[in-house]
Amino acid sequence: MDFAGVIINWYQRHKRDLPWRHTTDPYIIWLSEIIMQQTRVEQGTPYFNRFAARYPTVSDFASASEDEILKLWQGLGYYSRGRNMHHTAQMVMESHGGYFPSNYNSLLKLKGIGEYTAAAISSFSSNEARAVVDGNVFRLLSRYFGLDIPINSGQGKKVFTELANNLIDKNQAGTYNQAVMEFGSLVCRPKNPDCPECPLQSGCEAYRTNRIKELPVKIKSQKIRERYFNYIIAIKGDSVLMNKRGPNDIWENLYELPLIETDVPTDPGELMLNEAFIKAFGNSVIIKSVSGPVKHILSHQKLYATFIQIENYSEQFANNNGWMYVKLQDLEGIAQPKLIFHFFKNFFKLKD
Repeated sequence: MDFAGVIINWYQRHKRDLPWRHTTDPYIIWLSEIIMQQTRVEQGTPYFNRFAARYPTVSDFASASEDEILKLWQGLGYYSRGRNMHHTAQMVMESHGGYFPSNYNSLLKLKGIGEYTAAAISSFSSNEARAVVDGNVFRLLSRYFGLDIPINSGQGKKVFTELANNLIDKNQAGTYNQAVMEFGSLVCRPKNPDCPECPLQSGCEAYRTNRIKELPVKIKSQKIRERYFNYIIAIKGDSVLMNKRGPNDIWENLYELPLIETDVPTDPGELMLNEAFIKAFGNSVIIKSVSGPVKHILSHQKLYATFIQIENYSEQFANNNGWMYVKLQDLEGIAQPKLIFHFFKNFFKLKD
């Protein structure tokens, strides 16, 4: 069976009309690829449209502030992508004369661009014959060829990448890459694949041996870390106390409420006896309201957030915590984690 030919023929008849498929501009393709990582098409497309409209060129993107980028990114998650994109755009301006590269090896040198993204951009923009290997491709190749090598192992990555590069139609590299990913997304789905209508069914080893549900094989991921966040709501006039998160943790450079993290769930009354709490707010605090806990799940972390509104506090934090008051009317203009944004939306009745 002509694997590539079947895939491309299927794609020409069934492909979705997605906005980034109407261009060969490597910058626009880069925007779509980074935004769509770890994101469903339905969720990511509005973000792509907003970014492409706000920053139509790499120069526009590079000239924006990081806060502007993160604000537009708000709600999409994995915020390091937005920060890396900003760095990459500035690097393109400095090192590539403002022209976004379309060559695979040049793309690999840019921050936040790995082998998959470099293959996608180079093949879609200049038809360079580099095979994309994402989750959809891993799944399709594993099932079709009956490969049980773990796809998230070093050996698995090597084997599947070599196989993918052997299968690619070098004359239609970009089209083939789009096709194989689309096929994995719409036909060879993780659950309930459309095997009855699959044009590859006759040659599919997993279908023949009834191993569709067993493939692909993955090594179990790391244990989920549980964290307990106690957020403090301190309102002064028309402002609320906020904190800008630092590096080396989730949500770098995003704004949140002052946080006291504890190792175990902590009653608000007990929290008032916490040394960090007393150091920041004194020991005459009155608790006005408590909301939560709210569960918020990240890729390898599970957060339990409790929101505690306080009164009669002292501002002992002023000289050492880096916290600052933000006017309520300005909250919508700063980038916040989805957890905080949704809390504020209900607590202060903010607009989307």
